[in-house]
Amino acid sequence: MHPRPRATHHQQQRVRHHAQGLDSQGFFNLLTSPELLDSVESLLPEHRERLFPPTETLSLFLAQAMSTDRSCQKAVNEAAIKRLACGLPNCSTHTGAYCRARQRLPVSMVSALSRQAGRMMTEQAPRAWQWRGRPVRLVDGTMISMPDTPANQRCYPQPNSQKPGLGFPLCRLVGIVCLSSGAVLDAAIGPYNGKGGDEQTLLRSMLSTLHTGDVLIGDAFYATYFLLSELQRRHIDGVFEQYGARKRSTDFNKGVSLGSKDHLVELTKPVRKPRWMSQEQYDQVPATLTVRELYCGGKIMVTTLLNARQTSKADIKQLYRSRWHVELDIRNLKSTLGLEVLSCKTPDMAIKEIWVYLLAYNLIRLLMAQSALLGDCLPRQLSFKHTLQLWGAWRQYHDECDEEQLTSLLLLIAEQRVADRPGRIEPRAVKRRPKTHPLLTQPRPQARRKVAKYGHTKKAK
Repeated sequence: MHPRPRATHHQQQRVRHHAQGLDSQGFFNLLTSPELLDSVESLLPEHRERLFPPTETLSLFLAQAMSTDRSCQKAVNEAAIKRLACGLPNCSTHTGAYCRARQRLPVSMVSALSRQAGRMMTEQAPRAWQWRGRPVRLVDGTMISMPDTPANQRCYPQPNSQKPGLGFPLCRLVGIVCLSSGAVLDAAIGPYNGKGGDEQTLLRSMLSTLHTGDVLIGDAFYATYFLLSELQRRHIDGVFEQYGARKRSTDFNKGVSLGSKDHLVELTKPVRKPRWMSQEQYDQVPATLTVRELYCGGKIMVTTLLNARQTSKADIKQLYRSRWHVELDIRNLKSTLGLEVLSCKTPDMAIKEIWVYLLAYNLIRLLMAQSALLGDCLPRQLSFKHTLQLWGAWRQYHDECDEEQLTSLLLLIAEQRVADRPGRIEPRAVKRRPKTHPLLTQPRPQARRKVAKYGHTKKAK
């Protein structure tokens, strides 16, 4: 038998073996568990019995986030067709009632559900999914574009390098992700420009999400003295790439040698107090900090995992390579789900839309986690887009499903495995040429008046 068919045959045998003794509703029932239902009930606002109550509104909002057509009109049309199919009275296909219902939906409810779904999922994850029995958390940030409205520009202004009327409002999103399950455990949102919008500030607002024994992995932006000190105070280990200024001055001949280009070094607290920190907080930070610096994988790493016998250079290298998963998670959020460009025209609704996307993402991860248990693999080995496509097709034909049907769905999800491509390198460039339309270099109303007066500019030959 060919090696590939042989491996597929053994994989199918393992899946069938696990399916016989597995409760397929395990992870799936987390969404209807008493704990989560109690949270939903406590977060529901006071409301009358309307066509779109809060739970129905949130369900339609989630469907929008998981659909390629994210318009409110499509959501209302689907709700109207569903009522017809169920024999209920007809409802209007105008979007006004649904849009007002979305505005009444509390953002605290959506954000709490997203956080709690992620937390419950990672708590249910098997110990075998962890790194040496320790939970690993990934942190990274990204930019999200909003519609160009005056309200969005006031709260989330465009970059200063762009002229007024030519840019789009931008917000910064920083998230903490569980490495094993891929769930978003927490997120913080701030403006792209101005005070309180940098990644360090947003991460500090979420440190309570981390617990004793966790391992936090991030890129070079997070390897600061004050963050490493705070992580050590909370008994949390960190693994980061060394940032530029420190990287240039790293001297492996100093400190306590642990091996070739591997040493313990004592850092001194910066003399200047950061503006975000109070004097009392600054005084409580220790004067010195012992960290480990090592060169591996073409990078200089800084970590609080100080014992070289327990954690070798090869272990650090392999662990840091897993940081790339958070880049793929951001891609799934922005490109696969469509979070890259928001559609809501007010700041409050835009933030609510972000949390709806995060909740939708966690629900897809929920299916993937259960499928991984069924398929005897890791959740990271399954395809997010494949799961999203199957769920989109499933919800067209099934409102409810029994144990056997859900098991069949999870088996379909577990069939597709992503390829293992270690050390993948790709150019940050696109091959397909964009259309030859010129860039808009003046505010749109002014450009409209110019076209009305002089006509469209002829294309250059």
